Amino acid sequence: MAEIVLCRIDSRLIHGQVMTKWVNQSKANRIVVVSDSLAADEFMLEIYLMSAPAGVKVECLSRADAVKNWNEDQFGSGRVLLLLPDLESMKEVYDGGIKVTDIQVGGLGGAPNRKVVFQNITLDDADVEKLISLQEAGVKIIFQTIPEDVPQDFHTILKKYNN
Repeated sequence: MAEIVLCRIDSRLIHGQVMTKWVNQSKANRIVVVSDSLAADEFMLEIYLMSAPAGVKVECLSRADAVKNWNEDQFGSGRVLLLLPDLESMKEVYDGGIKVTDIQVGGLGGAPNRKVVFQNITLDDADVEKLISLQEAGVKIIFQTIPEDVPQDFHTILKKYNN
């Protein structure tokens, strides 16, 4: 069975040097992107697949397919970096059976009614609700954009959000 060595939430998904750093640090040999919109867009999917680090297998699945494949032990073997664009996707796949123990929030872009909580990471009330639910289920949540950043725990981020 595959080992999820890093579960990262990043709205940018696969992107340049940062992904190369995270792949190297986690020693992942596969990236599984879970995105309904990207899985349905052949043109954009091809662009994302071409931007993956050399020597790393990349697969993109819808939320439903990711849950199905995980529960049927179809992720194969190896070290997987599980990459999701938002907390809604994370909560859905977690509730569906992908019971990760740690989540790294690395990039959630701005929009109306969102508050900056750490560098380029913004949250809204729905995000906070999902994070609290995941934390209550025993998931360790950190916020970290690049490996050189000092990770921020969810408790610290929640204080910033509520101020």
